Amino acid sequence: MPNAGAGVRLLPNVITVLALCSGLSALKFALDGNYTGALAAIGVATLLDALDGRLARLLDATSRIGAELDSLADCVSFGVAPAAVLFIWALRGVPVGWPVTLVFTVCVVLRLARFNVLLEDTEALPFAKEFFVGIPSPAGALLALLPLMAFLQFGTGWWSSSTSVAAWTVLVALGMVSRLPTLSMKTMRAPARAVAPLLVLIAGLTAAVITFPFASLGAAMLLYLVHVPYANYRYRWLARHPSAWEVPPRQRRVIRRTARSMRHLGLRPPLRRRVAGAAAAAGAAVRRRRGGETNGQLPRDLRPRWTGLRRHP
Repeated sequence: MPNAGAGVRLLPNVITVLALCSGLSALKFALDGNYTGALAAIGVATLLDALDGRLARLLDATSRIGAELDSLADCVSFGVAPAAVLFIWALRGVPVGWPVTLVFTVCVVLRLARFNVLLEDTEALPFAKEFFVGIPSPAGALLALLPLMAFLQFGTGWWSSSTSVAAWTVLVALGMVSRLPTLSMKTMRAPARAVAPLLVLIAGLTAAVITFPFASLGAAMLLYLVHVPYANYRYRWLARHPSAWEVPPRQRRVIRRTARSMRHLGLRPPLRRRVAGAAAAAGAAVRRRRGGETNGQLPRDLRPRWTGLRRHP
């Protein structure tokens, strides 16, 4: 029985290794000229990467070695493999091809390093867990391969030229190391009444991917790009409304409608400045007062001030 439990706890790491092998297999497919197989291998690595962390939390099998293994696998599957596939496909014959490949890989490594550091950030705002900082590496890998998807679906065009591929790859790489907020799927919860429609939608999407794989993946990547401005708006809105930080989405919609109604009526919200900064300043003032009291002295801001008057003995 203990051996069976140990085997179950090892399952997330097994999935991580499979994701690593799938990402590396994309290199082999690209070297053989099978770009469809290379794209499929990176897609499989993306799905496996989405499963290993959730499975580890579900089985209570999280570990330090699992986290480090996941980062290394992501570096290979979503950094080295996509960059090498693009280099073999479109960038090998141009002088900037190899520098672009290196830039993309380095940006993926930096993005993963920053993600690991932010996991230990204890001063993050309460709603920060709902967002990624920059484009996640799995999404970035698929976005970088968007020209290849268009090539496999429509054939040769401006999207498959070396200049377009190089510029797009650098743009995606910069998006991964940027400070742009993007939505995190980890914190999203579907209400009970939406489960059945969601399952039907997943079935339809699966059928579309099987029937029109390249067009479906390309459309999904374009939708992901469209969501970035919305994520930025949502992040900024939450930063301006501290009352919505700890409430469910339904109550947030009520707060949003109330704020919109006040705006239409020409009313100002009661708090215009950032409450988080004000709270921090108030806390610092309280700590200074306590420090002064413990030393037997009044704080400077509570001492009597004599302006224009003389003290009498």
